[in-house]
Amino acid sequence: MADEKPSATSRRAGRRFWIVIGLAASLVVLALALGLGLGLGLKHHHHSNSSNSNSTASQSLSPQTSSNFVVGSILGQPPQERRYNFTIQVANGAPDGVNKTMLVVNGTYPGPTIEANQGDRLVVNVKNNLPNATSIHWHGLFQNGTNWYDGTSGITECGIPPGESLTYNFTFGDFSGTTWWQCVLSTQYTDGITGALIVHPTAQNPTTLPAYDDEIVIQMADLYHDESQVLLADYLSPFGIAGTQGNEPVPDGGTINGFGQYFASGTGGSYFDFTIERSKTYRLRLVNTGSFASIRFSVDNHPLTLIEADGTLLAPSQVSGVTVAVAQRYSVLLHANQTSSANGTYWMRATVQSDMFTYDQPGQNLDIRGVIRYDGAKTGLPGDAASVDPGPGVSGLSDADGTTALTPLIASPAPDATRAVQMSFSFQSTPDGRFLGFMNSTSWEPLSGTSTLLAVHQDPTGFAPVGVGIGAGDQLLVTEDSIQVLDVRVDNLDDGDHPFHLHGHRPWIMGIGPGRYTGQALNATSPLRRDTILIPAYNWVVLRFVTDNPGLWAFHCHLAWHMAAGLLMQFNSLPSALAKLDVPQDIVAQCTKR
Repeated sequence: MADEKPSATSRRAGRRFWIVIGLAASLVVLALALGLGLGLGLKHHHHSNSSNSNSTASQSLSPQTSSNFVVGSILGQPPQERRYNFTIQVANGAPDGVNKTMLVVNGTYPGPTIEANQGDRLVVNVKNNLPNATSIHWHGLFQNGTNWYDGTSGITECGIPPGESLTYNFTFGDFSGTTWWQCVLSTQYTDGITGALIVHPTAQNPTTLPAYDDEIVIQMADLYHDESQVLLADYLSPFGIAGTQGNEPVPDGGTINGFGQYFASGTGGSYFDFTIERSKTYRLRLVNTGSFASIRFSVDNHPLTLIEADGTLLAPSQVSGVTVAVAQRYSVLLHANQTSSANGTYWMRATVQSDMFTYDQPGQNLDIRGVIRYDGAKTGLPGDAASVDPGPGVSGLSDADGTTALTPLIASPAPDATRAVQMSFSFQSTPDGRFLGFMNSTSWEPLSGTSTLLAVHQDPTGFAPVGVGIGAGDQLLVTEDSIQVLDVRVDNLDDGDHPFHLHGHRPWIMGIGPGRYTGQALNATSPLRRDTILIPAYNWVVLRFVTDNPGLWAFHCHLAWHMAAGLLMQFNSLPSALAKLDVPQDIVAQCTKR
C-alpha cells in the first residue's frame, strides 16, 4: 500500500519552489511567444460566456438519452464487421449549464458508444472537420499486427489533416472488457472527443462470476469551462496558473454521461437519470474519461460488487464505492433491492477528488449527481441536492481505489523476467522557462513531419538500437528486437499520483510500494493485469509484459496536462518484424500533409 498522499497544500508549497528558476530566460521566451502570436496566458482566463467572440462553434450538441448508454443486446451474435462513422467537429455545448466551445463526435458528448463482440472486426471512418489535425486512440486494445491504427499522434500516425478522413480497421484479438476511445493529440479529448468502447467476450462468463441482467455504461469526467488550449498555454507558461509555475488547471466541475450541475451559473445544469427494475442486477461499466482528477463513484444506500478492472475479471468483493483514476475502468454490480427511499429514487454520485489541486477554483462543484429511479417511481429528485453522501447503509464496507489489492477471478501467473529496465519520472523547470515532465531526463515531443512508427519502419536498426536509448528528436525508447519478458521498474519522484497507461499490452502489476525500487519482493503468482496503473506520489511500481507485439507503444501519464508536457516514453518491440509489415498508404500520406 502507498504512503499517505501529499495534501493539496503540500503540493502548492512544493510547486512554488520552481517559480524563481530560469526567470530571466522565461521573460525572453514569453516575449518571443507573444510576438509570434502564441497567446500564452498570464492568468487563469474564463471564456464560458455564450457571447464569447472567440468561439468557433458551428452547432449545438444533440441531446443524450439514457438508452444511449445501455449495452448488451448484441451478446451471442455471430462474428461480423461492425461499422461506425465519426465526424469530429466544433460545437457549442453546456454539459453543466455553462455554455462552452467543445470538440465532439457526431454532435454529442460523450460521443457514440461502440459495442462489439470479441470475434468482430471494427471499422470506423473518421472525418475531421476541425481546423487542426486529430486522431482517435482505442484505449487498451492490443492492435497486434495493426500498430498504425493505435491512433497515437506523433507515434503511430501523424494525425488526420483538416477536412480529410481515415478509416481505422482492426480486430480485438484477446481483448474483452470495458474501455473507451479518445483523441490523444495534445489536449483535444479534454474538450469532448471521448466515448465508451465495450467488447463482450466470445466465451461465457465463468460460473464464479455473479450473474447480472442488464448493462449500463457510466462515463465520468472532470469538466473545464475554458477551452483546453487556453488552459494548456497557461500551464506551460513561465508564470503558470495562479502565479505558480507547474500548477495544473483545476476543473470547474464534472459530468456523468455528459450531464453535470454548476450551481454558481444559476442554471444548475441537468442530471443523468435512468430507470431500473426492482429485483434485477445491473452491471455498471464505469469509465473515467476525464483529464486530471480521480472520481469516486457510489450509489446511495446500495452496496456495490466489484467484478472488473480494465478488462480483467476480479474475484467479487463488496464495496461502498470505488475511486476511478483517469483512464481506468471498473465494473460493479448494483442490486435493485432497496426500499428506503420515499419516492423510489436514489442519488448516484461522482465525487471529483481534489487531492491534486493546487489552487482554489471559484464556483467549483465537485459533487456531481445522477438519478437512479426504480420503475414506478414518482418524478423528481431523490432529495436535498446539498445533502452529504450517507454511504451504502451497510456497516463494515470500505472503498476500493487504484491502490487497493485486487484479486483476479482467474489467476494469471507471470512468467519469469528475462530483462529489466529502470525508469523514473519527475517535473523540472527548463532553462527556457517551461515546466515539463521528464522520464529518465527526457521530455517527449512528437517528431516533425513523420511519426516514430514510420522512422523505425524505414530504419529498424539505425533509429533505435536495442536497449534503452534516445532516438532522434528526444524520443526515449526501449527497443527489444527479440521476444523478452520485460520488467519495467518505475520510480515516481513527483509529489502527485499519476495514472500511467501502456499501449498495446495489459501488463502484470508485480508490486508497488513507497520510495524507490531497490529489489523489493514481487508477486509473480497472482498479480493483477491492467493497462492503466496508478503510481502514488513518491512510490515505485514494477510492471511486467512480453515484447511479442511488433510496433511502437506509448507509455505515458494519462493526465492530459502531463502528457502534453512530455511525460511519455515508447517501447519499440520487434522492429525487424515491424519492418516486414506493410504500413497503409493513408497513414504514410498523413505525414506529408502536416
